Amino acid sequence: MSFLIGPMQKHLDGHKDLTAHNEILEVKNLEKVYIPLSMGNAKIEVLVKENDEVKVGDKIAMRNDHFYVPVYSSVSGKVLGIEKRMGSNLRPTDHIVIENDGKYTKAEGLSTLDKSASGEEITAFIKEKGLIGCGGAGFPTYIKYQTDKCETLIINAVECEPYITADARLIEGHKDYFKLGVESMFKASKAKKCLVGIKESKKELIPQLIELFKDDENIVVSPVKDVYPMGWERTLLFALIGKRYDRLPIEVGCIVSNATTAIMLGQAMLTGLPIVEKTVTVSGDAVKEPHNVRCPVGTPFSELIAACGGYTKEKVSLVAGGPMMGGAVTKDEVCVGGSTNAVTVLEYKEIEAVNCLRCGQCVEHCPSGLQPVNIANAFKANDIDRLEKLRPMDCIECGMCTYICPSKIEVTENVRRAKRTMALKIKK
Repeated sequence: MSFLIGPMQKHLDGHKDLTAHNEILEVKNLEKVYIPLSMGNAKIEVLVKENDEVKVGDKIAMRNDHFYVPVYSSVSGKVLGIEKRMGSNLRPTDHIVIENDGKYTKAEGLSTLDKSASGEEITAFIKEKGLIGCGGAGFPTYIKYQTDKCETLIINAVECEPYITADARLIEGHKDYFKLGVESMFKASKAKKCLVGIKESKKELIPQLIELFKDDENIVVSPVKDVYPMGWERTLLFALIGKRYDRLPIEVGCIVSNATTAIMLGQAMLTGLPIVEKTVTVSGDAVKEPHNVRCPVGTPFSELIAACGGYTKEKVSLVAGGPMMGGAVTKDEVCVGGSTNAVTVLEYKEIEAVNCLRCGQCVEHCPSGLQPVNIANAFKANDIDRLEKLRPMDCIECGMCTYICPSKIEVTENVRRAKRTMALKIKK
């Protein structure tokens, strides 16, 4: 990373007022759910067959290669089979189709966990419940806690993407789950201190969290600047403890876990339920009534948008996630997965780019300290040697370079293509 760097972050208009205080809608009256079986390129073993009866919390599939991640039914009803549908990765993806009987009968014998459990028991519980990073990445949570090198646990409640308010609304509504989840993660991490990172602009929520953790001096609510991408773990970690790392936070003695993941852990410990429903922010300038929507995993985006009054524009850009780091999808048949936190619906606008002004704004604002335009130029010139030196694989696709570009160039997309080229080279 160059020492001649700019701010590497920027305050964005979050548009969070659209969903920060209105009611959370609920979508449950679904004829079918489509549970996505997508975990990168991993093979998923299906544990049910056509016509099997399932209940909420029944294990229906499993990843069991170098990671173990079970998948659970989000409704009760009958398995109709496997169907290919478009996934959020824009590829045809297997989905388990379940006919919903509308009863939401819970599976019998769902395991719970007392708060007196040991750290090892908590980590094993996290693994068996299939808890993943709920901030969008979907990384298996238990892997992070299989270490004895953690000194600081960081709970990421920053939610820096525009429009998204799901984390904050869940914390507000489920402080009991959040408290238990954070305390349990702290125990499992074996860390000496826990920092709950949250944007300083959350004036109402911060004192509530301070009150929530007042009895444990080692759990500290730590406000950070309201800038993007403060929610990226590298940026947040540096803001809180002033350290940088190469690949993983544990290199500097840290574990970073998302706030909603902590809530899911607390809920699982008390109710036995794994991630079977999600609260998803549905917002943007092309949906009639933006809201957070609680729904079963496997709910099509179309159902969420319909619950929010439908589209207001004929042409829209539909994004799985937030507008900066989310992935554009071409159909609203894409379904909610365990890590889905938002669906952003924006009016589609033709953007006419002009030639690069060489202003350097993309370099100054890149949180990874990269040179996005030079990466794009090397890619266009098919200069693989130069690409290697420019480190495109370090790009987190935060979208800052495109957002900041006065020429309206799709810089992030060009870097994304360069990453694909490098990934193919690495595979060979």
